[in-house]
Amino acid sequence: MMTMERVEVAPQETMLSLIGGFWVARSIYLAAQLGVADLFDDQPKTIAQLAAETNTDPRSLYRLLRALGSVGIFTEVLDEAFALTPLGATLKSDSPGSMRYAALAQMGDDHSLGWNNGLHSLKTGEVAFDAAAGMPLWAYYAQHPELGQVFSQSMTSMGSAIAQAVAASYDFSGFNAIVDVGGAQGSLISTIMRANPHLNGILFDLPEIIANIHVEQKIQPVAGNFFESVPTGGDAYLMRWIIHDWNDEKSSIILKNCHQAMPDDGKLLLIESILPPGNEPSPAKFIDMIMLLMTGGRERTEEEYRLLLRSNGFELTRVIPTPSLLSIIEAVKL
Repeated sequence: MMTMERVEVAPQETMLSLIGGFWVARSIYLAAQLGVADLFDDQPKTIAQLAAETNTDPRSLYRLLRALGSVGIFTEVLDEAFALTPLGATLKSDSPGSMRYAALAQMGDDHSLGWNNGLHSLKTGEVAFDAAAGMPLWAYYAQHPELGQVFSQSMTSMGSAIAQAVAASYDFSGFNAIVDVGGAQGSLISTIMRANPHLNGILFDLPEIIANIHVEQKIQPVAGNFFESVPTGGDAYLMRWIIHDWNDEKSSIILKNCHQAMPDDGKLLLIESILPPGNEPSPAKFIDMIMLLMTGGRERTEEEYRLLLRSNGFELTRVIPTPSLLSIIEAVKL
């Protein structure tokens, strides 16, 4: 009987595979730029067909899809003919929770400014993107609306899946009206209200965002700036992926404005990632790096949220996990 010897993987090989994560991400970015996933239905396609539809060199495109096939995004079913896997289908523009725009945003020129200047953040604690671009990210998007649109689309696409997870994970039946603070296009509040038809809602965001949205009749769009004030009129105040964009000082301004607007018996619901302790793996720990380099914000542990909330007049009552990366952090007024 033959015995198989266990082969130890050298640390250098493990490190190379980690470094190679960049190669995978850049390859996904190229496929997303070309919109390759959008060209597939239920049938395989030949490289000749795909190259003609993407105006690319067939041999070069084959090498890209072969590489992505090795990580499960495409599968070569015949010589130079590929099918799209369920994982690859997340790159289709119209798939629920599409990740195509996330790939375009995270690997685009704007985020590269932050990562390429990352040592600036590590040496100074300042925002790498601001130093490289000469302005904060949101001002940069105002000057480069095409990049801002890609980023906004990535948030909308990912946000639709998160909205479903939030609506399914929290009981909103006891509220009368909800205020979605920084709610962008309104995917979160719309999803919650469709699941809870008795609710009324206020969608609050910057004037340039509110001017271009179309929401359901029971949702009142209100323009403003959450660093100045937040609308009254709700008994639940929601913020999805808002507080993580800002440091404690700026987050405190937002939280104080929510505190002032809320009734005494209202509830604050932060939809955010919770950093796990120690060496436990989590995508949030790398999203925290994005916050460091791009916005000056941060991901936080449960205890850090507890302290931040308490310092601004709230008591964290519970954390509700959802079937997504984000959890619901519930807080009430002290």
